Amino acid sequence: MASMNQVTEQVIEQVTAKSATATTNQLTSTEGIEPGYEPVSPRELNAWRRGFTPQAEIWNGRLAMIGLSVGLSVLVAARLLTDFTMP
Repeated sequence: MASMNQVTEQVIEQVTAKSATATTNQLTSTEGIEPGYEPVSPRELNAWRRGFTPQAEIWNGRLAMIGLSVGLSVLVAARLLTDFTMP
């Protein structure tokens, strides 16, 4: 009869093997991609391209979120640093 530690190690090995093959299958699978579209590398998506391109839209969204975060942070900091007593 196997001890509890051996059983635990076997289960961990099985789960690790299954998750590794599932991850590999997800990375190489083209399911869910509409016809006519090619997979794009992360380096290509992060390229700094001008004009009406997907890369420009990605950077636009990133910079908008940074601006929103900075603006809200300034408002919160100003609110915390001001005097809360009202006359």
